Amino acid sequence: MGVAVRFGVLGAIVVWRDGVPVDVGHARQRWVLGALLADAEGVVPADVLVDRVWGADAPDRGRQALYGYVSRLRQVLSGVGADIVRDQGGYRLEVPAGLVDVHRFRDLADQARVVGDDEQAASLWEEALGLWRGEAYAGVDTPWFNAQRDFLERERLAAQLDLADIRLRLGQHDRVLAELFARAEAHPLDERMAGQLMLALYRGGRSADALTRYQEIRRRLGEELGTDPGAALRQLHQQVLTADPALTTADPKSETGAGPESAAVPRQLPAPPSFFVGRNRELARLDRLLESQAERGGTVVISAIGGTGGIGKTWLALCWAHQQQERFPDGQLFADLRGFSPSEEPVPPEAALRMFLGALGTAPAQIPAHPDAQAALYRTLIADRRLLIILDNARDTAQVLPLLPGSPNCTVLVTSRHQLGGLITAHGGTPLTLNVLTDTEADELLTRHLGPHRIASEPEAARTLLKHCAGLPLAISILAARATMNPALTLAALAAELQETTPRLDVLDAGETTANLRAVFAASYRALAPQTADVFRQLALAPGPDISLPAAASLTALPLPRLRTHVRELQAAHLLQEHTPGCYTFHDLLRAYATELADTFDTDRERSATLGRILDHYVHTAYAADRLLLPHRDPISLTPAADGVSPEQLTTHRQALEWFTRERACLTAAVEHAALAGSDVHAWQLAWTIITFLSRGGLWHDVETVERTALAAAVRLGDHSAQAECHRELAYAFALTGRGPEAGRALLQALELSTELNDVLGQAHTHIALGWLHEYQGDQQTAFRHDLTALELFTSLGHRPGRARALNAVGWDHIQLGHHQQAISHCREALALQQQLQDERGQAGTWDTLGNAYQQINDYPNAIDCYQHSLELNQTLGHRYNEAETLVHLGETHRATGALNAAQDAWQRAIDILTDAGHHEAELDRIRSMLQNLSGALA
Repeated sequence: MGVAVRFGVLGAIVVWRDGVPVDVGHARQRWVLGALLADAEGVVPADVLVDRVWGADAPDRGRQALYGYVSRLRQVLSGVGADIVRDQGGYRLEVPAGLVDVHRFRDLADQARVVGDDEQAASLWEEALGLWRGEAYAGVDTPWFNAQRDFLERERLAAQLDLADIRLRLGQHDRVLAELFARAEAHPLDERMAGQLMLALYRGGRSADALTRYQEIRRRLGEELGTDPGAALRQLHQQVLTADPALTTADPKSETGAGPESAAVPRQLPAPPSFFVGRNRELARLDRLLESQAERGGTVVISAIGGTGGIGKTWLALCWAHQQQERFPDGQLFADLRGFSPSEEPVPPEAALRMFLGALGTAPAQIPAHPDAQAALYRTLIADRRLLIILDNARDTAQVLPLLPGSPNCTVLVTSRHQLGGLITAHGGTPLTLNVLTDTEADELLTRHLGPHRIASEPEAARTLLKHCAGLPLAISILAARATMNPALTLAALAAELQETTPRLDVLDAGETTANLRAVFAASYRALAPQTADVFRQLALAPGPDISLPAAASLTALPLPRLRTHVRELQAAHLLQEHTPGCYTFHDLLRAYATELADTFDTDRERSATLGRILDHYVHTAYAADRLLLPHRDPISLTPAADGVSPEQLTTHRQALEWFTRERACLTAAVEHAALAGSDVHAWQLAWTIITFLSRGGLWHDVETVERTALAAAVRLGDHSAQAECHRELAYAFALTGRGPEAGRALLQALELSTELNDVLGQAHTHIALGWLHEYQGDQQTAFRHDLTALELFTSLGHRPGRARALNAVGWDHIQLGHHQQAISHCREALALQQQLQDERGQAGTWDTLGNAYQQINDYPNAIDCYQHSLELNQTLGHRYNEAETLVHLGETHRATGALNAAQDAWQRAIDILTDAGHHEAELDRIRSMLQNLSGALA
């Protein structure tokens, strides 16, 4: 849009152009606009629009009246660059959601909940709350608008409470005291508000007032609800009574992440559940276990058992964890172990260990290869730290044991659908059985979702819905979503639909059928548009933990605009979650249900085609991305992508890196998925396409995993050339994780396969890999022989990129053997070839080798010039390891010339890069030692 345009519903419905309100017509016309703004960029069916704008008072010719309003709105909006278009029997307001205050509010709220810095979070919350000008949809009175107003007011209140929590953590109790008083008066039974006010009063030196507030809410809860305050408020009361030092605010700087240690504190807790109710007994028991931790002398282990999937085990763990965050100043670790995922294998303990080690500041290159060594490093890093560790959805005790800390300062929560007997009997775990919600709690949960007015208007139907949900929180939430997204659907009609469906969804644990989930899911599924239902089933077949929108477009063979409509419908029904922007995932049970539907309604051929399309998408997009990272790599031939596949269009080196980073988990999962599905060509080709990215990142564990799978696929195919390629890549992973003999055996197998095939190019690549391995192990003469052989073979083939690479390798060998003039000659020849080929990556390496040759003969000006060329290329390409290596060489040259300050700068930059990248400590210690000696000379 050429002008500054904004749309508002958080107050009166209004449009601003360059800050000036635009006249959009009389009241009912504004209401039409407001109803469309709620779904900016989404299609709103005409009947739904009529219901939103008129409710039960719709005129007989409501559609014609609506058409007139839309027509006049189009004329008004054309002046601000917006439009309303007809689409699939409804209307779509073509306005970016970010220009609408309610969507901007929610986006800022999402950002505030995940940002790790309290000051930044406070700023985001303030910006979000500053968008409100009064009550939402002010002056509009229809059932739909009234319901939306209530929902938004609850979101606003939640934001105010989250901001107040942050202000209290930052020690700004005086700043929020007045608003806390007003809020507590307006909500006299809200324990969270009472707790915030008590804490602010206590920190302001008004302990007596804080205690009085507690007694007031305790009395009112007893008189009006017949209950006592919850565990959290009782604990706060006890802390005020005893003047607990934990209530005193810390230095705000330390709490906002300032200081050198803040980056090492993991904050992995997902957002707390929005509609958590009940569970007071379980929360209190967790509180008692935490208090008794010191007496027990070990970690606290909780196993949530006795309930089905969707019963709220994770919700309970997260709710309690967020309440107790301040008790764990060294952070929180969280892992979904996927013990009962319907489509993926459980997370191996070593994979979870690597994730935790990364969160604790360990770079990939510093993570040991052996799982026992990983566990030992993990326990070392968390020793004497007060950490909360949540292991969600564990399969069995064996999956959990390597993740348990040795420090009694840590607290561990484990959720699982199994009774983890070994954990309880042998490791002091305390079982906590989580049952379904009580009738009162279930009623409260449904009321929070739908609002008290809607429940009161149809009490019998509400009771029927709750009966079918059987106290299962997930079932209640999904059912409420249906009622919420279609206000015209009465609760009685929804209850009637449920009663028509009798089969139950078999949960993954045998016999656990305490909730009629299939009936609940089926009711939501039947309400979907037919093509949206197709998308729901197809998405369940995607490999990996989530799926991006472009990948989903290929999976479903739909254009992106149409797919977005279906995805929004699935989100509105709580059948799909956007867990990060643009990436979508299922709850485990929903994926199981969708998979069951696909098996029932889609033929083998249809399911195979769906899987083939997503694998084609990943293979073809990854191949294009790999060509951007390494354009002179020998290509492979891909099978043309199936109809409907739309590989992503990447055009720059940066885009390729970002795509690989974002899709890494899905790509590695897709390799395994392809192999299991019998699509062996996809399996080895996909591994081929992602290996450059994984290797540059030092992700050697991933390299080994995907290449082992690819090797098995290549063996089944009888493709010896692909087998040789896999052996070569495995060799690098073995060598760089300390397994030199295995690397040597892998390369000898690769050489044998290439020789049997008379594949001279494969032999050349293997010889240069053998040269690298022997040089890496210190056997320079053997390395020299292999590099010479590679040079001879590449030359005989006329393979110019390979010849240039081999010339550079031989040049480096000559330097190590003291043949400096021969090194210069080989490097100059390699460089000329690489410049003709525009092989910037190759040039960067050769310039560094050439600089080293000049350095050895004391030709320092030429050495420095070569190193500068190498640095510029590596910086352009983002090759951080090579950049650091060249900086070390440059520093050595500067030291030799007496330019000690320049040497100090180069070495410090190298240390910074290698530290960030997690390089081996031995090399870092060598550079630090040189820098320390240099500092002494400068002093």
